[in-house]
Amino acid sequence: GSLRLCRATLTHCSGRPVASSRWVSMQAYRTEERGRPNTAEYRLYFKNSDGKFISPFHDIPLHARAEQDSDVPAKKSKSNWDKNVFNMVVEVPRWTNAKMEIATKELLNPIKQDIKKGKLRYVSNIFPHKGYIWNYGALPQTWEDPKHVDNDTKCCGDNDPIDVCEIGSKVCARGDVIQVKVLGILALVDEGETDWKVIAVNIDDPDAEKFNDIEDVRKHKPGYLEATVDWLRTYKVPDGKPENQFGFNGEFKGQDFAVEVIKSTHEYWKNMLHKKSDKGEIECKNVSVSESPFCCPEDEAASIVQSAPSPGSPNKVSSDVDKWHFLNK
Repeated sequence: GSLRLCRATLTHCSGRPVASSRWVSMQAYRTEERGRPNTAEYRLYFKNSDGKFISPFHDIPLHARAEQDSDVPAKKSKSNWDKNVFNMVVEVPRWTNAKMEIATKELLNPIKQDIKKGKLRYVSNIFPHKGYIWNYGALPQTWEDPKHVDNDTKCCGDNDPIDVCEIGSKVCARGDVIQVKVLGILALVDEGETDWKVIAVNIDDPDAEKFNDIEDVRKHKPGYLEATVDWLRTYKVPDGKPENQFGFNGEFKGQDFAVEVIKSTHEYWKNMLHKKSDKGEIECKNVSVSESPFCCPEDEAASIVQSAPSPGSPNKVSSDVDKWHFLNK
C-alpha cells in the first residue's frame, strides 16, 4: 500500500524529529488500495502506525494532540490552537473530480467513489473552476445525526461525518490524515438536509500563522470564500439539479461557532458508537473506541480487508470528466 506519513511524525534514525513541528498526528496513518482504481469496486483502507487496519471514521481521533520537541521551544500562537486543531481525513485532493468519500455503510469505512444511477460520480468543472477548489474531506469521530433538527437551519443532519474544505497551498493526496486549524463554517442545505462545510487550514501550511478566523481568509485569499459559496451552490446544476441553498443567507460563521458545531457532531457520533442513538445503516465496527459495543479484534478487521477485491491497474476515465461547463449567471 502507499505510505502516508504526516510531516511532523517522521523521526530521524538518531531518534530526533526531522521536522520541528510542535503538532503531531497521534499516529502516522497508512493506506492500502483494494480493487481497481476508477471502478465501483475500488476501496482505500486505513492502517495505523502499527500496520493494523482501522476505520478512518471511528478510530482516528477527532482532536489533534500537541507535543513539544525536546530541542525546540513551543511556538506561542496568536490563537489557542489546542481547542481549534483537529485531524482531517482527505477524501478528495484539490483540482480532482472523482467524488470520493468515506463509505459510512461499509465495514471499516474505506474511502470509495460515490455512485449515482449506476455510474461513478465525478463533479463537473464549472467555469472558472477545475474539480474541487480545496482539499476536501471529513473530520473523523463526527456525525451529522439525521434525526437531529438543527436550531439554525431547521433541517436534519445529512448522516455523514462533518465535511471540511482545507484552503492551504499544498495539494494533499487521497487518504492523507492532516491536522487542520478550523477558521469558520458554512451551512449548506442540500436537498433539505443540513450539510455543514468547515473551512480550515493545514497547520503545516507556510502561512498557517496568518489564519486565525474566517475574516483572515477574506484578507489573505481574496475571492476564495465567494468562490466557495459559488462552487457549492452550483456544483450539481450540470447534472440537472437545482442550485443548493444555504443557512444564514450564505454567510460564513466564525471559528467559535464552527468549533461548537464540531463539538455537537462529536457528541452525536459518541452516542451512535455507544448505542445511545439509532445508527441506521451506518457501520460502527472499530478497533479502538473503548466501551463501544462495536469494537472488534484486529484479526477480524484484517479479514474484512483481505476479503475485498485484489488491487489492479486503473480503469480509463472518460474524457467527459474534463469538460468545462458554463452557467448563465
